[in-house]
Amino acid sequence: MIRRIGFIGLGIMGKPMARNLINGGYQLIVHDVNRRASEDLVMFEVEEAFSPSEAAMSSDALITMLPDDHIVEKVIMGKGGVLESKNRRSILIDMSTISPITARRIAEKLEKVGMDMLDAPVSGGEAGAREGTLSIMVGGKKTVFDQALPILQKMGKNVTYVGVHGAGQVAKASNQIIVAMTIQ
Repeated sequence: MIRRIGFIGLGIMGKPMARNLINGGYQLIVHDVNRRASEDLVMFEVEEAFSPSEAAMSSDALITMLPDDHIVEKVIMGKGGVLESKNRRSILIDMSTISPITARRIAEKLEKVGMDMLDAPVSGGEAGAREGTLSIMVGGKKTVFDQALPILQKMGKNVTYVGVHGAGQVAKASNQIIVAMTIQ
């Protein structure tokens, strides 16, 4: 059972998503390059990690909500990154919007060391993150999705499993194209 969650990326979307997990009864260990980002979460007895590796080390699940492919790869595979934690029981849920190719590449690297990953980008903006009403499109193994679903439901109203690694990113990109075409 997942009780302790590492959360990396406390920006406009990440911080309210983390708050929803806290309100849902999860214990959080958080990390952000901007150390001040976690200051107002301290009153919730949130633990602060000094690196992605430290956040991953003692987590049952680890969520990343980061700006782009490069940063996601650095946080997971770089110096002080998730792979250095040696915690192989944790599920990585990347909720960033990245390319499907990057999502698949990261999933393959994690799989080689025995870690599971879901790519789970979100739609719904800051208001959806704050209210816990995000739409979340999830790619990865169905068994891992089933395990992570209670966590995802604390942050999103519409949580949809869409297939293999990278499929969450494809679904989000498709959704954005449809929305853009509808607006015109």
